[in-house]
Amino acid sequence: MQKIETYQKIFIDYLEKYAVDREPMNLYEPVNYILRLGGKRLRPVLTLMTTEVFGAEAQLALNAALSVEVFHNFSLIHDDIMDDAPLRRGKQTVHEKWDLNTGILSGDAMLILAYQLFENYESDKFQSLAKLFSKTALEVCEGQQFDIDFETRNDVTISEYLKMIEFKTAVLVGAAMKMGAIVAGASQSDQQAIYDFGRFLGIAFQLQDDYLDAFGNPETFGKQVGGDILENKKTYLYLKTLELGSTSQQELLLKTINDSDLNDEEKVSTVKDLFKESGASNATQNAVKDFTDKAFKVLNTINISEDKKQVLRLFGEQLMNRHV
Repeated sequence: MQKIETYQKIFIDYLEKYAVDREPMNLYEPVNYILRLGGKRLRPVLTLMTTEVFGAEAQLALNAALSVEVFHNFSLIHDDIMDDAPLRRGKQTVHEKWDLNTGILSGDAMLILAYQLFENYESDKFQSLAKLFSKTALEVCEGQQFDIDFETRNDVTISEYLKMIEFKTAVLVGAAMKMGAIVAGASQSDQQAIYDFGRFLGIAFQLQDDYLDAFGNPETFGKQVGGDILENKKTYLYLKTLELGSTSQQELLLKTINDSDLNDEEKVSTVKDLFKESGASNATQNAVKDFTDKAFKVLNTINISEDKKQVLRLFGEQLMNRHV
């Protein structure tokens, strides 16, 4: 097992060889641009790490890892178009740097390129990888639609929200890990277990993101703290405040969210106080721990050595204890 930084370097070196100039430039230049924008490369690193966990060389999973990263960035291009977002990782989004049509077409090409990378594997692994990819890609689209639908609904439940973040975020984490297990030739039961481990960690990661959006350190979080509040997003914190808060707290939350006369600072401050006073902030942190514990419970069932389980456990703990 290697350090995360080592996996990142192996992957980025491979990505650089993949992102070469080709014609037509206006199709492939935006593809290379978004792939080179950076980020933690969490998902491909998980694919490489999982391959080694199950006893194979990480290099064997480079094409599967690249497929996960290409798909993830395809979804970001289209998400940015839907959100009309001007920036991604501090740089211009693809549709802003080029135009809307280029963003749509280059994104479409990336989805096909992601599939194409599985052709580097023998037929049985190709079939398993492609089947998992199809299921995951469709679930990500379903999760995105749930998220869009929630913007105009006032009756979103906690269980619906958890399903949305599972599909939109967590299933791709689970799939990234299962792809590593498939490449390594792990048993079906171990493939499913490592998928569930990743899926539960993915849910915990997103819930922690919800929490950090409100209570993270603005200097290190990397995004505007309170952004979800200003966008009136129905996050876990918001839904838990409506569930746990008193009648007056519920009324003040709805009034504050819908008050267009409030300045941004006042709005964020009032809502954050309600998150704390209602118990929603503690409930969110407890949910992060619960889903991380679920992941660790699944981890105990996987047929790998204790030292490898410890590496994965440490990775999960680092995700859960993020404060930035």
